[in-house]
Amino acid sequence: MLVCVASALGVLLPHSVLRRIHFLTPVTSLGAPLVGVGLAVDSGLHLSTALILFTTVVLVVTGPVLAAATARVAAQRQKLVPAESPE
Repeated sequence: MLVCVASALGVLLPHSVLRRIHFLTPVTSLGAPLVGVGLAVDSGLHLSTALILFTTVVLVVTGPVLAAATARVAAQRQKLVPAESPE
């Protein structure tokens, strides 16, 4: 939980979207799995535990992809990366 709070406070500092995205990655790669495992341990062996773990796995897998896609679009809008047409 401390990782999530520290990242949330860190997002307030930089003004650039690309710099703010760096504070998002600790939440998806470290904070969410720790919270998910903690909730799973607390709830015991139930169907809800499987749902918690499934949601955690989906977040861990898709979080970095979403962050990279968001950063790419932001960089394209700032003309830092050339926009490529789909082929």
